[in-house]
Amino acid sequence: MRFGSTPAGDPVDRHVLSNGRVRAGVLTLGATVQSLELPDGTDVVLGLPTVDDYLTRSRYFGAVVGRYGNRIAGGRFTLDGVEYRLPLNNNGHSLHGGLAGFDKRVWRAEPDGERAVRLTYVSEDGEEGYPGTLTASVTYTLTDRDELRIDYRATTDAPTVLNLTNHSYFNLAGGGDVLGHVVTLEADHYLPVDEGKIPLPGEPAPVAGTPYDFTRPAAVGARLEGCYDHCYVLRPGGVMRVVEPVSGRAMEVTTTEPGVQFYTGHMLDGVATPYGRYAGLCLETQHFPDSPNRPDFPSTVLRPGQEHTSVTAYRFTY
Repeated sequence: MRFGSTPAGDPVDRHVLSNGRVRAGVLTLGATVQSLELPDGTDVVLGLPTVDDYLTRSRYFGAVVGRYGNRIAGGRFTLDGVEYRLPLNNNGHSLHGGLAGFDKRVWRAEPDGERAVRLTYVSEDGEEGYPGTLTASVTYTLTDRDELRIDYRATTDAPTVLNLTNHSYFNLAGGGDVLGHVVTLEADHYLPVDEGKIPLPGEPAPVAGTPYDFTRPAAVGARLEGCYDHCYVLRPGGVMRVVEPVSGRAMEVTTTEPGVQFYTGHMLDGVATPYGRYAGLCLETQHFPDSPNRPDFPSTVLRPGQEHTSVTAYRFTY
């Protein structure tokens, strides 16, 4: 179904997935999850109504971000002895792929029945400063277990760096704020950051005894005024859970990625975007911020002949 067009005239389509209970609306612009409706009709992700909104008022709502999700310090990194410089779009750093990252690109869609759609984007060598022509695909599937499963794949013709994630904001109440949502993260460490949200030197810090500890269930708003925007180091096979206690709706997240950026939407302002503070929370499964400049972090380098693969699943109960 046609959703609209970009200012350049590129058509943007909307594909609806259904497993008979859960329905998802997926846009070709940014490979974006625009809606995710549970059987009672509650939409549990933040979405926008027009292409123009996504291009001008979005804070990456539901989009796949890349080529590198999260921040790269100073917008520069060195790979195989060559320094690459990226656009600076976040307090002197490069965030979520730069000024025109994957969220602003139109992807090619290939539906697979009623339950799945595969979206592909070819990022040319030098786009937003990144080396190599990268071919990325994202497949969204609604499973029998009421999961939205996301399969990522990518290949390159030259060495590059890659960190793909989905930036959906979830609100299991379908409205209001998420301060009462109860979160559990199976993560014993997190990455402390400086004022630019770049990880500090040194080892990941233990969460034990800090306001960052979600190894036991805790409400978003119980500590730090609910302001979280940090990368957590997941235990191997670590699971993330969110419960909305009034409705009883819950979401369980599993991933093959080593970390998750937990962000609580406290920087939404209700002016530049139609949503106000704490309107939704993000669990962005990914590698760590600034990994291209941190050899002590898991590598994000992708080389010719390799295939990047990653899987994240969001399972809903209600």
